[in-house]
Amino acid sequence: MRTRTGPIPTTTHEPSIEIAGRMPARYDEILTPEAIAFLTELHQRFGARRHDRLADRMRRRFEIGNGHDPQFRDDTRHIREDAEWQVAGAGPGLEDRRVEITGPTDPKMTINALNSGAKVWLADQEDATSPTWKNVIEGQLSLRDAIRGELAFTSPEGKRYEVTATETPTIVMRPRGWHLPEQHIRFTDRTGRTMAASGSLVDFGLYVFHNAERLIANGRGPYFYIAKLESSEEAKLWDDVFTFSERYIGIPHGTIRATVLIETLPAAFEMEEILFELRDHCAGLNAGRWDYIFSIIKNYRGRGARFVLPDRSEVTMTVPFMRSYTELLVQTCHKRGAFAIGGMSAFIPNRRDPEVTATAFEKVAADKKREAGDGFDGTWVAHPDLIPVARAEFDAVLGDRPNQLDRQRPEVRVSAGDLIDVHIGRPITAAGVHANVSVAIRYLEAWLRGLGAVAIDNLMEDAATAEISRSQVWQWIHQDRTTEDGTPITREYVEGLITQVLGEVERREGDRFDDAAEIFRDVALGQDFPAFLTLPAYSRFLIETD
Repeated sequence: MRTRTGPIPTTTHEPSIEIAGRMPARYDEILTPEAIAFLTELHQRFGARRHDRLADRMRRRFEIGNGHDPQFRDDTRHIREDAEWQVAGAGPGLEDRRVEITGPTDPKMTINALNSGAKVWLADQEDATSPTWKNVIEGQLSLRDAIRGELAFTSPEGKRYEVTATETPTIVMRPRGWHLPEQHIRFTDRTGRTMAASGSLVDFGLYVFHNAERLIANGRGPYFYIAKLESSEEAKLWDDVFTFSERYIGIPHGTIRATVLIETLPAAFEMEEILFELRDHCAGLNAGRWDYIFSIIKNYRGRGARFVLPDRSEVTMTVPFMRSYTELLVQTCHKRGAFAIGGMSAFIPNRRDPEVTATAFEKVAADKKREAGDGFDGTWVAHPDLIPVARAEFDAVLGDRPNQLDRQRPEVRVSAGDLIDVHIGRPITAAGVHANVSVAIRYLEAWLRGLGAVAIDNLMEDAATAEISRSQVWQWIHQDRTTEDGTPITREYVEGLITQVLGEVERREGDRFDDAAEIFRDVALGQDFPAFLTLPAYSRFLIETD
């Protein structure tokens, strides 16, 4: 019998993308053949590397969970010690970022943001957007129309919204993180394997393909907030995506500018390396406080009682480990010519309640005064009424200067131990446990109905704050914690709170509270800990099957 030698014949396929979601009116203006060809190229070139980086995350989380604390990297010490390199810095329209407003990209919120008077609008396709197919594509339509001066909206009640501001904020769009799939777009690679598209590449690719040249003509540029990064290797992947996209579209290298959210614990140990890898495209870093707290809980959830945080309300920006993280961020940014952008205080005004509004103004003013005093160049707000409050605090420090890059903060000394010293010395209260259960279930109910940013108890909640709420409950149960009065926090105890919360909320026909409670049980009471609650919730409830 002859033995066959040589390579085994294989069948190769032309890479392709299939649209599995519905195609209502105007969707074909976004999902054009040319745009789909660009998405196909992005997935063919970068999809495998994305999966490699996600595998790296799992390995790193496993190592931390098994006692290997993160450290500043020895193999990249030469990058940190080289004083010469700088990032590209601000592009046109990003020179002054003292107040940025954040929000989803539906037409009404887009118009409100553009009329807000902020310097920058974070057009959020990530944590402030529930990733329904409708929100993903119609958000792109809103941005396309706004950039061309064509956006208008009439509410079901007949109220008309238009952009009336003579000077609108610079748009910085935030695509979904590397971990999130887009199941309504299917990519087939050269081997014939078909898989869900990357939410990151879909959001970024559609926006930059349709709008880059028009943004440049408008005197701005294609700018992005990059979420959930955990390493400089992930930053390098984004930089390669940017470089390829610039060549493909035909715009100069470095036209794309990115601001990276430092909102994971591993990224806090690689801030300079992240800036270095993105240096031709980088405008700055942002202190994404809520996801950062969630990341600490996620990575240290099984490491014992000393890593257990108290009530969410006690984990403020002034506790030592949060001060260390933000001061290191400002120092790192200014050393490299990058802007340092502060985070979002959750307090929001209520125009029907003067007392709530006064409290929100007071809390936000204190938060922004601290950030401006620490050297941040700008900050986030979630409501137009907070823009004057935040601007006043930054104006008091900046005056006529557009930034304070000259504040180098040489006195800051942050060790690896400082970044993981999470001892606060406050108890877990019964009210705190109830608040976490209530906020998570109410947020998830809204998320299932397509709302990604929701006012709950006069605080702005999004996916990041819901993650804190559910992950604290999981950790408290698995670390055998008790409330201040000695009540053990068990699954049975939390089940009672779920029943209580479902009895407290106002039920309406067609609401999603039962589904929300089911998701919460899965991600907070299960033995396993899903890395992101949005992953199982998306796959079970937001994928269209018709």
